[in-house]
Amino acid sequence: MAELDLKEARKKAYGKGKGFFSEFQKFIMRGSVIDLAVGVIIGAAFQGIVKSLVDDIVMPVISLVTGGVDFTNWFVALDGSHYKTLKAAQEAGAATLNYGTFLTAVINFLLMALVIFILVKFLNRVSDRLRKTPDPEPTTKTCPYCQSEISIKASRCPQCTSQLEVDPDFKP
Repeated sequence: MAELDLKEARKKAYGKGKGFFSEFQKFIMRGSVIDLAVGVIIGAAFQGIVKSLVDDIVMPVISLVTGGVDFTNWFVALDGSHYKTLKAAQEAGAATLNYGTFLTAVINFLLMALVIFILVKFLNRVSDRLRKTPDPEPTTKTCPYCQSEISIKASRCPQCTSQLEVDPDFKP
């Protein structure tokens, strides 16, 4: 009897589209899940490029402009003592409020966001130039007498009934 129940459970689990594993397989194989996985993997690789750009190119320039200010040693020791560096405070076992480290993280985030914005803007511009489609042919024109918008094929304005010049190159 227990063996029969086990067979029924297997049928439900591996059944024809009704079981848990079958539903899970359909979920995983949906395009959006695969696209998301590819996006996460590419995003992780892209993060390394952007981090290197910020750390190795942008931050040295900012350090040069700010005179080499190091925010990491901006902290408050919560035990009331004064320590020369954050490392010295941590070695002494003091609880610290590391607002300089937080400030560095915020600056790094803003720089990374700026670099990503500029990169995406550049890539979009290149993509738009490659996909540029010709402007569609105009379907309307402006009547020179009443300034109303009329069909490009019109030889008389329907608003003011003025006779219009017909373009000799136009073929109806």
